[in-house]
Amino acid sequence: MKGVADLGFTSPTPIQRDGIPPALEGRNVLACAMTGSGKTAAFALPILQRLMGAKRSGTRALVLAPTRELAAQIVEVFNDLAKHTPIKAAAIYGGVGMEPQERALRRGVDIIVACPGRLLDHMQYPYAKLSGLEVLVLDEADRMLDMGFLPDIRRILKQLPLMDQTLFFSATLPAAINDLSKQMLKNPVNLNVERPSAPATGVAQAIFPVRQDLKSALLLELLRGDGIQNALVFTRTKHRANRLADFLDRHGVACDRVHGNRSQAQRTQAMTDFKNGRSRVLVATDVAARGIDIEALSHVVNFDVPHIPDDYIHRVGRTARAGATGEAFTFVSPEEQGELRAIERAVAKRLPTRTLTGFNYQVKAAESLEIPLGERIAAIRARKAEERARAKVKAERNAQSPASRSAARPEGGARPSSPSSSRGYGAPGKSSGGSHPPARSFSHGSRQRRPQ
Repeated sequence: MKGVADLGFTSPTPIQRDGIPPALEGRNVLACAMTGSGKTAAFALPILQRLMGAKRSGTRALVLAPTRELAAQIVEVFNDLAKHTPIKAAAIYGGVGMEPQERALRRGVDIIVACPGRLLDHMQYPYAKLSGLEVLVLDEADRMLDMGFLPDIRRILKQLPLMDQTLFFSATLPAAINDLSKQMLKNPVNLNVERPSAPATGVAQAIFPVRQDLKSALLLELLRGDGIQNALVFTRTKHRANRLADFLDRHGVACDRVHGNRSQAQRTQAMTDFKNGRSRVLVATDVAARGIDIEALSHVVNFDVPHIPDDYIHRVGRTARAGATGEAFTFVSPEEQGELRAIERAVAKRLPTRTLTGFNYQVKAAESLEIPLGERIAAIRARKAEERARAKVKAERNAQSPASRSAARPEGGARPSSPSSSRGYGAPGKSSGGSHPPARSFSHGSRQRRPQ
C-alpha cells in the first residue's frame, strides 16, 4: 500500500475494480481491457500480495509480453509497487546480453517478465526450467498473435509446470486468442469479453485529409503551432520513420525514432529522452503501439493509416491513459480511404474531419519523404558492389605483401610445388606420401557462446 500511495493511485480503474478481487482469490481471469485502462496493476497487485503471503524461493510468477518496451514497463510497475518489500522483478528480452538475465534466472528472482523468443533461448539450459512457477500472465495476448508469437507461447507452455493461477489479458479477443484461452484457463472469471474494441474515452479523434506527398509538411506546420505539446507519430515502415525523423530534425524539431532496426540501447535512450521532454516528437512503427506509457502525452499522430483497425485502437491508446485526455490525428491520403472506412466501422462512428487553416493543400511538395523502392534497391546494390570491390583489392594487396610470400614458402626457402607441376609423382588428386594433420577446431575445449 505504500507503493500504491507513492505512485499517486487513489481509486481503482474499472478493470482493477473488477479484476483484483477474483485474482486475489486465486481464480483464473480472462479480461478484455482497452490500452491505458490500468490492467498492469490489475494483475501486478494480486501477484505481489500472493508472493508476500508465503516465504518460498525461486521464480514464482512469469509474465509474457510481446515487446521489449512493454516488458520493461511492466517490470517498472512491479518494482515501483514492491519498493517497500523484498520482492523483485526482472525483464528477459532480446537485443541485450544474456548474461545478466541468466544471473537473474539462476538466483531465482521472484517475478520474470519475458518476451517469448528470448525466454525460449534461456529455456534451453537447466537454470531456466522455472519448476517453482505458480502464476502465469499473458499480457497483450492479441499483439503476441499479431507478431507471430503463438507457436513460441505453445512451446513455452509445454515446458512449464501446472499453474496454480493463470491471468489472461488482451485488448481484443480474436478467434485464435479465444481458443488459446480455452485451452489454458479452467473456469475463468470473464471480464468485458463481449466489449467491442474502442479507444479510451478521453481521446478526441480527428482525421486530416491530405495528399501523401504533403504529409510531412502538414505535420511540421501543426508542430509549429501552439496546440501540440508532444507527439507520438506512427509511420507504416521503418524507412518512413527514419526519413520523417530526419526531415523534422532538419527543420529544428527535437525528435527521435523507435523501430525494429534500432538497437535496444537506442530504443531505450529514445524513450527516456521523450519521457523526460528532451525530445518533443517520437517517430515510431507499431513496435511502440504497445509498451509506451507516457504521462501527459498530448497527441498521437497516425502519419500513415494502419491497415488493421485494432492497430489504430492501440496506437490511439497511447494518449488519454489512466483517465487523462488527449488528441489523436490521422493523416488520410486518397489512397487510404479504404483503411479509414474499416477503422470507422470498428469504432462504430464517423471520425470528424479537420483542416489546418492557412496550409496550402494544393502546393507541390518541396521534397519527397520516401525514396522510391527501385532507387533504394539500386543504392543497396551499388553499396554492396563497392564493398565487394574493396574486399577484392584488400585480398590482392595482402596476397602480394612480403609477409604473405614468406609465409607461403616452406622451410628452407623453396617455393611450394603446385599440383600441375607434380606430374609423375603420384596420381592426380592423391597424396604422394604422408597425411595431413586434421584442421584445428578453435572451439575445441572452450565454452560455446550462447545465442544472443
